[in-house]
Amino acid sequence: MKRSLFLSLALSIAVAVAVTALAGSTGWMVGGGLAVLGGVGLSLLWTRLVWRDLNSLEVAASKIGTDSVASPKYTFSEFENLAHAISQTTDRVDRTLSQAAESRRELEAMIDSMQDAVVAVDASGRIQWTNQRMQRLIPGPSFSGAIRVGHALVQTIRDPEVLECVRIAVEQRVLSERHSTSLLPGKIFEVSASPMPGGGAVAVLHDITRIEAVERTQREFVANVSHELRTPLTSITGYVETLLDHEESLSAQAREFLTTIHKNASRMNRLTEDLLVMARVESSEQKLHPAPIPADLLVRDAVQAMSGMVQDEQAVLEIGEATESQVLADQDSVVQVLSNLIENAIKYGKHRADGRSRVVVSAGTAEDFVEFRVQDFGPGIASEHLSRIFERFYRVDKARSRESGGTGLGLAIARHVVESQGGTIKVESDLNAGSTFIFTLPRVA
Repeated sequence: MKRSLFLSLALSIAVAVAVTALAGSTGWMVGGGLAVLGGVGLSLLWTRLVWRDLNSLEVAASKIGTDSVASPKYTFSEFENLAHAISQTTDRVDRTLSQAAESRRELEAMIDSMQDAVVAVDASGRIQWTNQRMQRLIPGPSFSGAIRVGHALVQTIRDPEVLECVRIAVEQRVLSERHSTSLLPGKIFEVSASPMPGGGAVAVLHDITRIEAVERTQREFVANVSHELRTPLTSITGYVETLLDHEESLSAQAREFLTTIHKNASRMNRLTEDLLVMARVESSEQKLHPAPIPADLLVRDAVQAMSGMVQDEQAVLEIGEATESQVLADQDSVVQVLSNLIENAIKYGKHRADGRSRVVVSAGTAEDFVEFRVQDFGPGIASEHLSRIFERFYRVDKARSRESGGTGLGLAIARHVVESQGGTIKVESDLNAGSTFIFTLPRVA
């Protein structure tokens, strides 16, 4: 561009010199005037050409990212580098957009292939996008269903659990989970809503109808079998006790056999009872009646209930700090949980030196809940067992558990009872340093 300007100025000077030479010394004024006019004309022409090239480059730059960009045409070679840069940028942007479009198509195909229904909403609760499963899930007047992008979710889905789950994710920016039973007749959905970084949330609806049906059938089977086993086991236990207590002519071997039968029949009785309790807890047949009750009263009741076992095992059972704060809980079930944990601590928390157990039960306040603790000072639990200890039939030491008459269901029942009342349960333990079982219950303000 600078070179073109120099050329135009040189041409103007040349014209002025030529005119002056032709006109003589007296024509210098005429030559100067013509030089000025020539320079102005050439400048106007140069300016027009420059603006034309700039307009072409501007049009090309404004179309970067569109479907096609024509190569800009220019007159001055000084614009060649700029035009080349625009062309390269256009190619890079086109490749990036193509990759983004391909990734979006792959993501849409992947989401559409999911068996779960997915819907995303913006910060105002309007639907941004859904997958095909969600569109087929909600019936509508057209083949694509009732889901419409841009419509409010509350106008499309009337289920309160789904709407509450999405509302919590949008407003509180936390993961929210719910169970929905009224979205579709006869269907049960597990709803999970997560906040999106740019605002809004995405909700996933997982159909668990068949899983719930299988679990219900399993619970009913366990309950029916347990009921059927109770009668013969009771008869066996009763007859064996009668023989052991009143038949004096039994030989030592016969008495040993009957004692073994009685021990195993009693263990089977405890197992069937625990199975029935587990079935009732999991199916919500066991009706709980939460009410405000002092935490220290629950601790004292549980300690008193275990006084007989404490004497038999020659254990030491202490009450530590026990707050008088009230918790919202079902008294009988919580006392049963505490008794279960105390029993386990007495059985499996025996000190290796003297073979006796020392157990401390306490209750303290923490924020909006009360924390109950059952601590023993025995051999402790290895870290690989801590994550599975609340599973059904899981035993840390299988041989020792069977010898002590454990069924492997006590901690699983405790977990269900505590969680059904809005609490949590966990265990902290180190080898040779004892174990502490901790569960929480909501505190009454």
